[in-house]
Amino acid sequence: MSEFQRTIIKPDDVFISAKYPFSQAIRVRAGEFLFIAGQPSVDVEGSTVGKGDMVAQTRQVYKNIGKVLESVGANFSNVIELSTFIVGRENLPAHLEVITDLYPNLFPDGDYPTDTVAIVDGLYIEDFLLEVKAVASLP
Repeated sequence: MSEFQRTIIKPDDVFISAKYPFSQAIRVRAGEFLFIAGQPSVDVEGSTVGKGDMVAQTRQVYKNIGKVLESVGANFSNVIELSTFIVGRENLPAHLEVITDLYPNLFPDGDYPTDTVAIVDGLYIEDFLLEVKAVASLP
């Protein structure tokens, strides 16, 4: 397998957010990619965690992504792309509060993955307020 290399791209003439943790672009050289399906806020039995509570759901979603990464010997430093789907704009502030708290531990070097955030009317299960899918690069 080839060596994993990840370079955060910060163009001088493109907005770089100090408020929202994401990178504009990441150049990757990797042996393999891991595509993680959209993770909702469910426990191992499939029960919704944090019904009606965006903070609890966001924490569970990232916990689930972490478990998938660990299952292949990876961690959040391997994540290069996130796609985040949030039900209702009113849930965005709580989500941002949680990721602002979580990201320094998940991404201690401050090199965040790219992240596209979409506000949607609903998800597959009505109780889900959030779903996040991820792409990770593996050595």
